[in-house]
Amino acid sequence: MTHETKAHTGGELIAQALHAHGVKKAFCVPGESYLEVLDALYDYQGDIDVIACRHENGAAFMAEAYGKLTGEVGVCMVTRGPGACNGSIGIHTAFQDSSPVVMLVGHVRREDIGREAFQEVDFEQMFAPLAKAVRMIDHAEKAGADVAWAFDEALSGRPGPVVLILPEDMLRERVRGRVPAPLPRAPSELDVGDLERIHHRLVQAERPVLMVGGGGWTDRGRADILAFAENMDLPVCCSMRRLDIVDNMHPCFVGEMGIAPNPNLVGRVKDADLVLAVGPRLGEMTTQAYTLLTPEESQHKLVHVHIDPNELGRVFPSAIGVSCAPQAFAAAAKDMAPASDRWAGWRARARADYDAWRRPVDVDGDLNLGKVMQVVADGLDDDAIVTVDAGNFTGWAQRFLTFGGGRNFLGPTNGAMGYGVPAGIAAKSAYPDRQVVTCVGDGGFGMTGQELATAMQQGLNLIVLVFNNATYGTIRMHQERTHPGRVIATDLRNPDFAALARAYGAYGDTVNTTDQFKPAFESALAAGKPAVLDLCFDANIITTRTTLDAIRQQALGEAARDFENDT
Repeated sequence: MTHETKAHTGGELIAQALHAHGVKKAFCVPGESYLEVLDALYDYQGDIDVIACRHENGAAFMAEAYGKLTGEVGVCMVTRGPGACNGSIGIHTAFQDSSPVVMLVGHVRREDIGREAFQEVDFEQMFAPLAKAVRMIDHAEKAGADVAWAFDEALSGRPGPVVLILPEDMLRERVRGRVPAPLPRAPSELDVGDLERIHHRLVQAERPVLMVGGGGWTDRGRADILAFAENMDLPVCCSMRRLDIVDNMHPCFVGEMGIAPNPNLVGRVKDADLVLAVGPRLGEMTTQAYTLLTPEESQHKLVHVHIDPNELGRVFPSAIGVSCAPQAFAAAAKDMAPASDRWAGWRARARADYDAWRRPVDVDGDLNLGKVMQVVADGLDDDAIVTVDAGNFTGWAQRFLTFGGGRNFLGPTNGAMGYGVPAGIAAKSAYPDRQVVTCVGDGGFGMTGQELATAMQQGLNLIVLVFNNATYGTIRMHQERTHPGRVIATDLRNPDFAALARAYGAYGDTVNTTDQFKPAFESALAAGKPAVLDLCFDANIITTRTTLDAIRQQALGEAARDFENDT
């Protein structure tokens, strides 16, 4: 249903459309190119919270995290040229993470397009490979309809980001336009024949593995897929950084197939005679650089369920490929007839591997990050939200904390640095009564840590753990593997992060030893305002499994053997 409005500006029609679509939060850096939208939103302040951020990449990350966490469309507003370029990283994140986002981008006047006007960029060309769809609102009469289209496109099929380009003169244009009501969501259903084919394959298997992942999961879908795994007694793993789809404490959960996963889990998935993948894209990280299956194997043992039919067979050919929403599969499969208890031992051994993997190991140095994560785990509520940035340090949270049930996990599957703090702010903004803990490296904090000012302005008391090893750790690790001992451009000289937090008005503390962490964490929980704990540790402790010294020695040894073979 639509209704005709009296004469309004294009900016007013866009604000009306955002309100009609139930938008509660809009993250932005203000710009003169879309002042008419901001002015129109002034009249919706009781319904739409416009959150001004300190950088457009922070605003875009917040919109992506909001969309990923809530299932609603995350809205971001940026100005033309530099603003849009700064925000583009959040669009790429939303694309690879399948998160529903609508970005509104201010633009030059229509008559100036193509003249290389001030801050002009060809946004349709720029965003074409980054976004699910891009459209310019070239006439104010279409503003409401184009916003409705963008929201529908962001949510339909495989969720993703949509970019709307707003010429500033169009926003000032006064017209009689229409603001359509939100389009109803069409339910996705699983064909009964496809379910029967999958069941037939599954009950024939001796060593099946269920892998869940991708975006668009609902709470009902999460409950149903776990009920399916429990009913069938299946070992279930998740794709990269999708740890909260199933309850990690459930006996069926066996780990994450992401960066540096449990080697025993990788071995079990490779050894499986059926891999039922529900939701994931089967990207590079999840498939261990596309080595998890061979094309010959996948044709016999891969059953792939994905909402986008274009993803089926895109990476690996499958024995069965089914296009439907993950929750539609879960709802249909949860009552599938079990295959007796023949997989109980296979599932139990995989779970035992996961339990062993989660036990902290002894490390050199004064700060044991595995034991730190145990303290965090003990202090987290059952409905806490944990966000991570990108980098090796995320292994400690992903390996030693548990998610699912009522606990959420947000991380960038595209590996975008700078994600953690903005994602934590978005999460706390969406759910102010829930605990939010952000894990970020010193490099990532240097990129978007200034959004602490946004958290202070909004009164959002998240806790930020800065994993501070004074290096771009992931890149340093790769340096030592490929060019051992030749360190360049990866060392960092950091400020005092705790003092910096206090300068923002937040709580700040420095942690150098394992024993110091628990009281610092308890103080942060009780602070009632944003808190930063600076966790200082030796860069040699580069991952949860190895050290830089070990990586360097292995690389030097391999180089020496290669030299001997060549001579």
